Amino acid sequence: MSIENQSSEGARWGRPLRKKSRGGKTAPSTGDPGFVGPVEEDQARREAGNIVHSAIAPRPIVAAAPQRDPDADDLHLRDLVLHMARGIVDHPDDVSAEIVRTGEDAEFELRVHPDDLGHVIGKQGRTARSLRLALDAAAERRGRHASLEIAD
Repeated sequence: MSIENQSSEGARWGRPLRKKSRGGKTAPSTGDPGFVGPVEEDQARREAGNIVHSAIAPRPIVAAAPQRDPDADDLHLRDLVLHMARGIVDHPDDVSAEIVRTGEDAEFELRVHPDDLGHVIGKQGRTARSLRLALDAAAERRGRHASLEIAD
């Protein structure tokens, strides 16, 4: 095999020699920043002529359905969340779960010690996804749907 074939085959099938940059390019500074950022003060909003306001009408406020008391299934699902979370954290006494919404579409909020937040979320959110999956599977066995939010 010749050297040209080896180098082209290595470039074709091998790992690229360097990673291509995907970063954005910055605009040259000319005194004007060239971008529109968040505006904090009302005076700056009035002075700025380039802010475009949407003509979409605001959404009507709909009264939420009255929250009912948690039943036995809601309490069992909350206890499941507590049991799973206490098993993976370093500070199990600081774990708490709150029922945000009850009923067929229950929603739970999990709070842990700040040092344990990484344990509960896991690498790329895999542990959090597993907790949500187990909770939803237990809720499905009871004919419901449940979601879990992890509070920071």
